[in-house]
Amino acid sequence: MITQRFSLFELNRMVRESIELSMPDEYWVEAELSECRESRGHCYMELIQKDELSATPVAKASAKCWANKWLAIRPYFERTTGQQLHAGMKVLLKVYPQFHEAYGFSWIVSDIDPTYTLGDMARKRQEIIQKLKAEGVFDLQKELQLPMFCQRIAVISSQTAAGYGDFCNQLADNPYGFQFETQLFPAIMQGEGVEQSIINALESIYNYQLSTINYQFDCVAIIRGGGATSDMSGFDTLALAENVANFPIPIITGIGHDRDESILDMVSHTRVKTPTAAAAFLISHLKEVLDIIDGSQELITRYAQQKLSTLNSQLSTLSESIPRLFSLVKTRQEAKIDSLWIKIPMLLERKLTGDTHRLQLIEERLKALDPTLLLARGYSITMHNGHAVRDASQLPPGTEIETRLAHGTIHSVVKSV
Repeated sequence: MITQRFSLFELNRMVRESIELSMPDEYWVEAELSECRESRGHCYMELIQKDELSATPVAKASAKCWANKWLAIRPYFERTTGQQLHAGMKVLLKVYPQFHEAYGFSWIVSDIDPTYTLGDMARKRQEIIQKLKAEGVFDLQKELQLPMFCQRIAVISSQTAAGYGDFCNQLADNPYGFQFETQLFPAIMQGEGVEQSIINALESIYNYQLSTINYQFDCVAIIRGGGATSDMSGFDTLALAENVANFPIPIITGIGHDRDESILDMVSHTRVKTPTAAAAFLISHLKEVLDIIDGSQELITRYAQQKLSTLNSQLSTLSESIPRLFSLVKTRQEAKIDSLWIKIPMLLERKLTGDTHRLQLIEERLKALDPTLLLARGYSITMHNGHAVRDASQLPPGTEIETRLAHGTIHSVVKSV
């Protein structure tokens, strides 16, 4: 038999009174934000605690920070941490319990300790940095060389961001008249979509490079201006850092913040603070190249002038020495000629004597071969058709022949051989 009945309101009021009596103090609680949103100046949070090994939620609760507290807590937290409260962030909250008959239980936040969050952020950043170094990609961008004539720039930024306009204007209005070409690849530069949006933009740039072989970007500029300096968490993610570190083109970051470097800054080729500083860096780089060219031109001109001066000096010295050398050569040649004039008669006489002796020898040999001498000794020569006959078998009977003697000639006819 039911002895006592309560209305829901009465029962909830009893719960409220019990909580207020048993837990009258404020408590510091460690938790992770699974959700965080603002509405009408108040901040509404969903708190969660996960098992360290399995990451399975072991506790959940709602929390609220009323506007009268939130308006003071928020700016201090963001100035200290450089970030806004967002899902996945570890926080240390000062809370007290509140149970409302109509709205149920909730923790009411009266303070947030930013140093706790800083420690957790630093731990996560260090874990990402260690992983990148273990993968061997942390310094890959630093190994790339920025082209000497770095003028074609792929820009990742929000199209409406003031920093993007400042970047383009500064490049266009540089004092040296350098020509730069920029092409925007739009991306979200603040909020939860930063990571994937920039990754998609990098992929678009890479695909553009593949499809347009005749036009290649010299570098990529990731710039952000005009956004909240507290909303930097999207630039401290492992996935974005890996994509930037492995990108084949030098990446310059100018994402507009003064606090410690983001992980994106650490793995990029060059980090500057703002979009205008990124433009100034590119202009300065090209000016250094121009100075090198001018210096080289001056060095070449000076070297050519020195070389020409040296050659002119050598030519002048040579021209001065030519008469003296000519006189010396002339004297030597005249001496040789005089010596030859003395030697020529002796050489001619020796040559004439030798040739005369050789002619006498030839004459004696010819005399020895003279057929008239043979005829005088009693020999004869038989001729046929003006040729000496050496073989009798060549003369058939009836052939007329001529026999020459020392005195006279005999004509006869061959009868037989």
